[in-house]
Amino acid sequence: MISDAMLTQEYFDTMNSLDGDLAGKRSARAYMAQSSAIVHHRVVGASFIPRLFNDEVWERFRFISETIHTILCKVIERYRSDEAYRTVFDYDPRLVELILLPRGYDAILPFARVDIFLNEDTLESAFCELNGDGSAGLNEDREIVHSIEGSETFTCFAAHHQLESCELFKSWVAEFIAIYETFKNKVAHPRFAICDYLDVGVVDEFRIFSEYFKQAGYECVIADVRDLSFDGTVLRDGNGQQIDAIWRRCVTNDVLEHWDESQELISAVRAQAVALIGAFSGHIVHDKQIFEALKHPLTKAFLSDEENAFIEEQIPATYFLTDEDCDLAAVRANKDDWIIKPTDNYGAADVYAGKACSEEEWNALIDRFANGAAGAPFLVQRYVTPYRTKTIPPATDLEWLVEQGLATNAAEVEREGVLYNNISGLYLYNGTFTGVFSRLGPLPEISKEHHGMTAATIRVRDRA
Repeated sequence: MISDAMLTQEYFDTMNSLDGDLAGKRSARAYMAQSSAIVHHRVVGASFIPRLFNDEVWERFRFISETIHTILCKVIERYRSDEAYRTVFDYDPRLVELILLPRGYDAILPFARVDIFLNEDTLESAFCELNGDGSAGLNEDREIVHSIEGSETFTCFAAHHQLESCELFKSWVAEFIAIYETFKNKVAHPRFAICDYLDVGVVDEFRIFSEYFKQAGYECVIADVRDLSFDGTVLRDGNGQQIDAIWRRCVTNDVLEHWDESQELISAVRAQAVALIGAFSGHIVHDKQIFEALKHPLTKAFLSDEENAFIEEQIPATYFLTDEDCDLAAVRANKDDWIIKPTDNYGAADVYAGKACSEEEWNALIDRFANGAAGAPFLVQRYVTPYRTKTIPPATDLEWLVEQGLATNAAEVEREGVLYNNISGLYLYNGTFTGVFSRLGPLPEISKEHHGMTAATIRVRDRA
């Protein structure tokens, strides 16, 4: 089987046989500049080179993601049913209240994205983080695929391979509808809503999903949580229209931040007047305490031997950044081995890899976050060296790469590429692996804030 790296090199060779396919690059960049792939009011950075995954890697993605989903569902259900088990986690009492709200439908974890580091040569892997709370990125992938699929490079490469992009929209709409059909208080002609705090939500993505729901025969509005009202029987949007089911895109942290303004939604969920898909219990997955919890004796007791072995293999060593939980002196002395993360945040905020810090900076970070000094718990996790893939960054980053000494010159990067670190976000729709969110970056922390970018995800199916 042709390796992912060989497929990527073939893609570069195809591009360069077309004299760099300047027309394709310009067209892709023009498309993205006008696209709906907008996060925090800015079009995302994208690569002209897709992430190409062979069948072996794709099936590895499937095994890892679906196995962890089964385990996470067991953890969620044990937390909800066993008061003694809840002591494994340190949560705000309001959060506990949300997690224990009734669900009323079958799916335990309807929508999730698990982010992993995978060595595509050896198939060794490790989790970076688990997201069961408002995971985005779906429209980024869709738009970046559209930006490159008309290029001559893509067309020529596709002439020699069977290529598949990820279908992440119709499949979720169908799954959402199927989940709603199991809701004990379902109605004959339901009206759906995608809900978030719209000043921070990925609204452009919501609009696209709303249209897909309408194509499937269901009215679907986009609503701000703060505009909802509940009269004890019916939940209504800001226009006074009934809502029967919600795709929850608001992260639980934001609900806590807007606690008083979110009570109408919470009351409706408590009364089971609306199907909240997914339930707030998904926060158990999102909160990075899950990494420690998965290795806790109380968790090991209800998992199978195979599941416990999987956890030991796939979850990097993770500890609370406290004197009680880890050897802080060892963490200080071996900065390249560790990464500091908040237990509960998103968007790579306050994530620091020791590899990217000087000794002085690293010690300052430990002083800043250890033992609750920041007012919130932090974790330290064994740093996993990401797999590196040759790619072409956005044009806006080419000169920056040269300035940082990461590339010789911009023109060479445009033709020969540069090695970037990889992280793969694996989407799960009610436990079924559905697609990949491919992000890359030049620095140890892979995020938009650290010159990270998104690449189109393409599965390469070997022809018989």
